Amino acid sequence: MQQVTVIVIGAGQRGKTYSNYALDYPEKLKVVGVADPNTVACRQLQKLHNVPEDRLFDDWTKVLAQDKFADAVIISTPDQLHKDPAVACANAGYHILLEKPMATTEQGCRDIVEACKRNNIILSVCHVLRHYPPMRKIKELIDSGLVGDIVNIQHTEQVGYWHFAHAFVRGNWCREDTSTFSLLAKCCHDVDLLSWWMSKYRCTGVSSFGSLFHFRKENKPPGSSSRCLDCKVETKCCYSAKKLYIDIYKMGNSDWPVSVICNNPSIESITEALQHGPYGRCVYDCDNDVCDNQVVSMRFSGGRTATLTMVAFTESVGQRIVRVFGTKGEINLSAAGDVRHYDFLSQQTVDVTVDFPASSARVRSSSLGHDLADFYLMDNFVHALAMKDPSIIPASAEDILTSHLLVFEAEKARRQSRVISFEEH
Repeated sequence: MQQVTVIVIGAGQRGKTYSNYALDYPEKLKVVGVADPNTVACRQLQKLHNVPEDRLFDDWTKVLAQDKFADAVIISTPDQLHKDPAVACANAGYHILLEKPMATTEQGCRDIVEACKRNNIILSVCHVLRHYPPMRKIKELIDSGLVGDIVNIQHTEQVGYWHFAHAFVRGNWCREDTSTFSLLAKCCHDVDLLSWWMSKYRCTGVSSFGSLFHFRKENKPPGSSSRCLDCKVETKCCYSAKKLYIDIYKMGNSDWPVSVICNNPSIESITEALQHGPYGRCVYDCDNDVCDNQVVSMRFSGGRTATLTMVAFTESVGQRIVRVFGTKGEINLSAAGDVRHYDFLSQQTVDVTVDFPASSARVRSSSLGHDLADFYLMDNFVHALAMKDPSIIPASAEDILTSHLLVFEAEKARRQSRVISFEEH
């Protein structure tokens, strides 16, 4: 298979994770350029992938000032910085792997899709769950008619109590004005799954409820301080930054989430980051404003329904629980990724076999993300480019645009406390 070349625009955690594919399968993918204003992050990827010195850039615009020197780009910049590089790279002829969400505005999403269509660009948005074998098996079972006509789907996204505190209270996604609302940032691919599973039917309406329930100043414990390292009640707080970063590092984990708060983790650098940076703040004394829980209800043609529940306060981190209710049976996905089918006629429950492609045999632990879904995303993208076959990617640009627009409508419904009907669209 022809080797694909790629430039990483945004050398943070996600850019590093996706580019790890080139370390596992160097005959299939080669990283030939890196762009990020963070010099340390750039140098780390340069060392991993032997990127030439003249292919390091502190600004993505400098990549496009060069003649085209790769097949594709991985765009893993902050959410609000997706649209401009995506449109510019499409216009320059680069195929694109774009971190989700596509963009933080409806128009930005439309602009990206239009640019890709106009320039015949293969676009893969990182809705990694579409590539996850258990989710694909659910789609296969629904389409086979195994459980009859679909009446309702219940989908729960368990964010994880400490993960939400890390990313959406202290971290990069804590504020809408610097990132976006939490439903778009965290659950756009969950809405996409519901849209995909129900693709035989048209969504005719949406409603939503949600709030910033817990991480508020009025819930700050008596006697607490503004920073965990100075707090007298820190040992009694389950959201303690000391527990999350220092104690985890002492247990041998220097990767995510520890690697997010400082470039070269050590007790000294982590302590310094918690003393002066955003990740050491009390979760009840931050400037966060995004929802920590939200429910989305979707109505489909024929009276079918689906619900998405996003909740921060869970033991599991990023695990989904799914129940599909049909007229002839149920399909259940556990948080562990087990798929089961219950048949109404036989009254029997069967464990459904899920095949994981053998292509993951060489994947190292550093490449494992979302239970291998990150790998399958990259594998499909690389093969689509090498074979010049965009159908290998299980979602077209128009599919992803549609599900993004549903997310924007759901948030609009929440803010306006109403049901938004699509009957006339």
